[in-house]
Amino acid sequence: MAKRKIIRIDESRCNGCGECITACAEGAIEMSEGKARVVSDIFCDGLGACLAVCPEGALTIDMREAPEFDGQAAKARQRQIALTPCSIPVSLKPGQGKKAPVGAKSEPSQSSQLSSWPIQMRLVRPRAPYLKSASLLVAADCTAFAYPAIQQDFLKGRVALVGCPKLDETGLFVDKLAEILKANEIRDITVLHMTVPCCAQLNSLVAEAVKISGIDVPLRSFVVGIDGTLISDESCDT
Repeated sequence: MAKRKIIRIDESRCNGCGECITACAEGAIEMSEGKARVVSDIFCDGLGACLAVCPEGALTIDMREAPEFDGQAAKARQRQIALTPCSIPVSLKPGQGKKAPVGAKSEPSQSSQLSSWPIQMRLVRPRAPYLKSASLLVAADCTAFAYPAIQQDFLKGRVALVGCPKLDETGLFVDKLAEILKANEIRDITVLHMTVPCCAQLNSLVAEAVKISGIDVPLRSFVVGIDGTLISDESCDT
């Protein structure tokens, strides 16, 4: 192996925004456990197009021994990434979903109110354009299945961020939300969770993120029963 330029990522400074992933045309960078990481040296051409977009200065160029850049392998990876654009920020037009099948009733309330993608907290980029000055709906995964009117009652006019306080890594969840609050002028946050005890932790996770961010933002919390009943409207302590 010969010495050549390779991107180095300081994980202690990386905030998980994902901007470097978009900037890397070779697909050499991916998100793992909330941090940007170089997938393989063979995908990195060392030109450093990703350096300028990092808001934390976490990316630098090292001169070290590394395998040669493999252009064909990089192109194959690009094609693979194109098939699975899970974390690429996309703004959507609410109410523009496909029409119901022939013979089925189509009511206005059935229109999707989803305004952005992705919605899983672990995939959302803190500096995605649609987050600027947004009202947030931070919802537990199960609420979308339990509460039938979630589209009109909660999702309409809000950017959805979803997760599970029991199954997700809560530290990463809190850090990501805090970064979103610091990077955008968020208007307010609505929390929606199930009545089951493990789900109620979502309130404290959101409150912790707000505290860490230092941003004063109005919070409201709603609880859904497993039978789909909207049980209560609570305030979140910050």
